[in-house]
Amino acid sequence: MTLITEVSAESGKLNSSEAARLAARHGLKPSVQRPSLPAYVGQLWQRRHFTLSYARARLTSYYATATLGQIWHVLTPLLNVAVYWFVWGYLLKKTDGTGDNYIAFLCVGMFVFTYSRESIAAGTWSICNRLELIRAFHFPRACLPIATTLVQLQQLALSMGVVVAICLATGEPVTSRWLLLLPALVLQTVFNLGVGMLMARIGARNHDIGELMPFVLRTWMYTCGVFYSIAKVTGHAPAAVRMVMEANPGALYIELARHALLAGYGKLTPHIWAMSAGWAVVSLAVGLVACWQAEDRYGRG
Repeated sequence: MTLITEVSAESGKLNSSEAARLAARHGLKPSVQRPSLPAYVGQLWQRRHFTLSYARARLTSYYATATLGQIWHVLTPLLNVAVYWFVWGYLLKKTDGTGDNYIAFLCVGMFVFTYSRESIAAGTWSICNRLELIRAFHFPRACLPIATTLVQLQQLALSMGVVVAICLATGEPVTSRWLLLLPALVLQTVFNLGVGMLMARIGARNHDIGELMPFVLRTWMYTCGVFYSIAKVTGHAPAAVRMVMEANPGALYIELARHALLAGYGKLTPHIWAMSAGWAVVSLAVGLVACWQAEDRYGRG
């Protein structure tokens, strides 16, 4: 009896274990099989050119229908800065602990946070919105959330040019501390990659998460000290609350960037670099493993 005849004859009676035995008897293998984690990392490296090309294509298409194109990626945070300055700085006068340059303080916080927010939001949809691509071609699915982070990284390069211009225009001097901005953004990029891969795994199975993420990310922004000083706000708070606020990864990367660019912002405690690196490493490890574990289930409905 041929395999087709066997399957036709028993298709209404086979359970999963019987189907597995039948496939094994005829030497059949799954069409998509999850590799080992080291092999998976190797595949990601082999597909790096695809990932970079995909990221460039996504970047080109993002604002293709908008008259101002990618300028909106800068205009939107600037408009938010104007709103928060008017409410928080002008109406409420809540600028204590932010140094003597609130405009630069606010711009650094907004643009640095926007980098994480957009990377995570785009990563959440990166797999579930590309089912046709996933079903048509074989490649490590983690390439998709990695590519979305690379898109945001390219956008960040434009944004940081605006931030530096604002810092200079508002009187910030160029110092050797500006060099610390690069390692700070590298750590933030690693963190964004990890969280993006984790959320891609979650979003691929539960599309409602993608709808919920804007509210989650907005709430997260309010806890990151984007437009206020965490040290000032938590000065009289319980020690546990202060510790949680200060260990918030979104706040940590903003603090590193402000310390690098704002001369009058004050000193950093040494543990901030250690916590920032810890968040980056842990998020990358968790996100990579989570994305890899579902590799053989993406695109199966």
